[in-house]
Amino acid sequence: MRNRIAWLLTALVVAPLYVNAQWAVYHDPMIPRTREGKPNLSASVPRLNGKPDLSGIWQAESAPVAEIQQFLLPGGINGLGEDLPTKYFFNFFADYAFGQEPMQPEVRAQLAKRPPGPGRPPTLCPLPTLPLQGLVPAPFKLVQTPRVTMVLYEAETIFRQIFSDGRTLPADPQPSWLGYSVGKWTGDAFVVDTVGFNDKAPLDLMGHPRSEALRLTETFRRRDFGHMDVQITIDDPKTYTKPVTILVKHRLLPDTELIEAFCNEDEKDLAHLPK
Repeated sequence: MRNRIAWLLTALVVAPLYVNAQWAVYHDPMIPRTREGKPNLSASVPRLNGKPDLSGIWQAESAPVAEIQQFLLPGGINGLGEDLPTKYFFNFFADYAFGQEPMQPEVRAQLAKRPPGPGRPPTLCPLPTLPLQGLVPAPFKLVQTPRVTMVLYEAETIFRQIFSDGRTLPADPQPSWLGYSVGKWTGDAFVVDTVGFNDKAPLDLMGHPRSEALRLTETFRRRDFGHMDVQITIDDPKTYTKPVTILVKHRLLPDTELIEAFCNEDEKDLAHLPK
């Protein structure tokens, strides 16, 4: 366990750090404000065509230090960036006692044999993966339209499309890093189903695996202007014995904007390309 914790700390130290508010101060005229001119994050939910408008720049709320101390060596919060992550960033199964995660027996046996980490060659540049991408302590932007909702992740400048134009999920999708997503409204909740994942990326920083059978369901509920709950369910019968659901709270980051972020360390291809 200590080796795994040490690997986690190393991964965080070498990971790129993300700092908010890198743009000049911008007062968004669409944001409700208090008499003092500060964003009123408890104001009512904005709406688009009668549905809650999820648009905005969001970030998973930080966990208390005591809640994530188990994942860190003494003094290990250095290197985490501007904000502490949610506990699910480290371990999607953080609500389970160690060793009680609902894994298929053969998967548990494989994990017991592998070295600490995701079980693949280490790299300074993190792999794009869900649900981890939305749990990173870095901003992401939702841009909602009636037919598609775009998710723009500042971490690694990655994008994702959630289609709400009536299309169905592909029957035989080509495996991909972020899968294929369709969304629909159920009352004031935006429910997103994603399939078509590859098996090359982990669910979390602990390296819990996923298979191509993974089905990811996310339910977005904007509670008020500045707060949003995202319920995340993984259903991967090849890897886990039952579906697992977590609830992640997000906060709005007002009066700021994303900035590009790229990770090119450890790049090995360029030297082999023809000149």
